Amino acid sequence: MFRKQPNHTAYIEGWTLYAEQLGKDVGFYKDPLSDYGRLSSELFRACRLVVDTGVHYKKWTRQQMIDFMREHSALDEPDIQAEADRYIAIPAQALAYKMGQLKILELRELAKQELGDRFDIKAFHDMILNAGTLPLNILDARIENWIKEQKVAA
Repeated sequence: MFRKQPNHTAYIEGWTLYAEQLGKDVGFYKDPLSDYGRLSSELFRACRLVVDTGVHYKKWTRQQMIDFMREHSALDEPDIQAEADRYIAIPAQALAYKMGQLKILELRELAKQELGDRFDIKAFHDMILNAGTLPLNILDARIENWIKEQKVAA
């Protein structure tokens, strides 16, 4: 059934954030200034987690959301207003981005620990991408099975 519904935001946007981080992982950013844009985006995504949770769990007002984003992000006022309205209208959607990235990072770390020197980042990425968009629990099972297969093949 999930294959007929191709929009798994946590997978799609999680991969996007993960891929953005790969530049840092491979050393493209030689100093903090060259990494500024990525860091600013990372801070904004962390703000999303706080603001979405604040409004839907802690019952923050729209103004509390706006104040938090003003203080903790580099967004301009029109974007802050639009983002606040988006999070109010679509509960938890903003969380999916970061949660997807964190899941992929968690799976990569698991694969590294389990496979040691046999860990192949390209093969790992192929396993993440080759099945198409998946719910995170299915992706988790897919990578765990791949790890088991790699251990048997060694």
